[in-house]
Amino acid sequence: MLLQDKLEGLGWFSYETLKRITQQHPEHEFIFIFDRKYSEEFIFGENVTPVIAHPQARHPVLWYLFFEWGIPPIVKKYKPDLFLSPDGWLSLRTRVPSLAVIHDLNFFHNPQWISNLPLKYYEYFFPKYVKKATRIATVSEFSKNDISSRFSYDKDKIDVVYNGANEIYTPLSQKEIASTRRKYSKGLPYFLFVSLVHPRKNLTRIIQAYDQFRTTKNVSLPLIVVGSTKYWTDDTRLAFEGSAFREDILFLGRLSTAELRMVLGSALALVYTSLFEGFGIPIIEAMQAHVPVITSTVTSMPEIGGDAAIYADPYQVESIAEAMSTVFSDEKLRKTHIEKGIAQANKFSWQGTSEKLWQSICKATGEI
Repeated sequence: MLLQDKLEGLGWFSYETLKRITQQHPEHEFIFIFDRKYSEEFIFGENVTPVIAHPQARHPVLWYLFFEWGIPPIVKKYKPDLFLSPDGWLSLRTRVPSLAVIHDLNFFHNPQWISNLPLKYYEYFFPKYVKKATRIATVSEFSKNDISSRFSYDKDKIDVVYNGANEIYTPLSQKEIASTRRKYSKGLPYFLFVSLVHPRKNLTRIIQAYDQFRTTKNVSLPLIVVGSTKYWTDDTRLAFEGSAFREDILFLGRLSTAELRMVLGSALALVYTSLFEGFGIPIIEAMQAHVPVITSTVTSMPEIGGDAAIYADPYQVESIAEAMSTVFSDEKLRKTHIEKGIAQANKFSWQGTSEKLWQSICKATGEI
């Protein structure tokens, strides 16, 4: 997951935690196993030894070969005290104690969103990974309960290590907000969607809700979409093409972190009404930027948003539209939720994540 200039959710988790853990524990040695040529930026200190295993894990067959044949010789050579997997995948042909970070079980709940061969791999191997794991770490109480109930795994062996959020997301000045809005939205405030465009992220219903909001309020206010459209579906395309306000739905694609800081910090509100999340990092990033958050009433999102978010039923277009209307119309509510969001965001940090993950590592190795 540590790919130069291509870090996404699991990649950021790996980067932020492993960087801190390796640098804050120089008394320990760490072996980083990559499946391809790595960038030196991911070798965080002299106590990190990079190793490349083969083959590149780009396909279910290659996943199997990488974990079951590529990794065991490395484990045999270095004899580590622990195998840590930041994305939950383990090597079953090793006997080393293992800590799996399983972020969520979306693929079990929503198999319709995953192509057939990867799904079969997940369904076959993840129960084995759970059984193999000495301990498990996950990113919310929701996911902890989900993992425990689905696999009958002892809750006392599951540690919650909440995600953090990139510290670059901070409040913007009024001058910066005005400049950003001139650049992207003709100077107008806007709703913002930030995510990979995927069925799980619910952009189809968000577009439909935006249509209802615009029709009801009769106001010119754009919807900006930031993220790759790699998993663009016919439903989303039809919702966009059928929108009476499609000229005001702006797709910016992937942005650099610096660009996203400006676009996020200038939004009227973030609309993050996903259908399933193990955590939902953009919720915290928006709160850090003093931007109100509309999010979902399901899975982990109420746990992460606390009393600082405005909630909508993600399966009901009317509910999302109503939340948009409320946020747009009620300036006092926006200010109240911004203040609550500041307090809520302060509960999460990558340093806190790293400390909790280190505790989990120590428990898995028997040090505590």
